[in-house]
Amino acid sequence: MTEPFPAPEPTAVSAPYWDALKAGHLQFQRCKKCKHAWLPPRGECPNCLADQWSWERASGQGKLVSWVVYHIAYHPAFADKLPYNVAVVELAEGPRLITNIVNPTEQGGLRADRPVELAIQQEQGIALARFRLS
Repeated sequence: MTEPFPAPEPTAVSAPYWDALKAGHLQFQRCKKCKHAWLPPRGECPNCLADQWSWERASGQGKLVSWVVYHIAYHPAFADKLPYNVAVVELAEGPRLITNIVNPTEQGGLRADRPVELAIQQEQGIALARFRLS
């Protein structure tokens, strides 16, 4: 039997992020004071610490910044996924997020600055922002 996926625990601040993914799109926060954009969700701007921000819908386009490929499962839920990648993607709008690339061996494989596009996938009933090489 596969170990349960370590599920996120939405908070009042992060719930809109998870709700957007469930609805089929990705969104991020932008500071109303300094215009900085970020992920993951938090209650204050990581740039200026202002607590006035809004949600914006992401285009779903971005680029691959960095990645690692795991060959050992450090949590039992990931044992059947080996090998798997954990990547940093920079959205076209600026925020970066930790994610997975769903087609890492296609189109010449993983390379820095490769264009990617959003590929929302379900993991044990939870919508996750993953990306594919484009």
